[in-house]
Amino acid sequence: MTENEKLATTFYSAFQKRDFAQMQSCYHKDATFKDPAFGPLNYLQAKAMWHMLCKRANDLSISFSILSSTHETVRVKWIANYTYTASNSKVKNEITATLTVKDGKIYTHVDEFSFWKWSRQALGFTGLYLGWTPLFRKVVRKTALKSLSAFIAKHPEYQ
Repeated sequence: MTENEKLATTFYSAFQKRDFAQMQSCYHKDATFKDPAFGPLNYLQAKAMWHMLCKRANDLSISFSILSSTHETVRVKWIANYTYTASNSKVKNEITATLTVKDGKIYTHVDEFSFWKWSRQALGFTGLYLGWTPLFRKVVRKTALKSLSAFIAKHPEYQ
């Protein structure tokens, strides 16, 4: 196993245990994160997001596998199974993460998944009919960022 694969394994193993502090320790101090739900986040926002997601997860289960690894990147397929609390709907989200590594830490983290597939599971008919539209994605992102901002406001370590 390469050093980059070990780093990814440490990160996702910590996620399986909802150990946000261990996850955060895997990030470079100048790290960035991006996914379809939150959009681009800086280092402190990304740390806060993992903290928030781990703390709010009631029935989260994570599985992962390393897809590929180079000197600078690791690609990971990870699956999150959970109940989306806003609708009480079961979700199985299949994500491909591309992690760029710098100085032995995650420097960029990009998660990709089918937003329409996620929205159909999480939001039912609304997601089915509107989940493919850019406007709906914008509404979901605004809601996610509002939730993250409220979380950050209560945790000065992320300000």
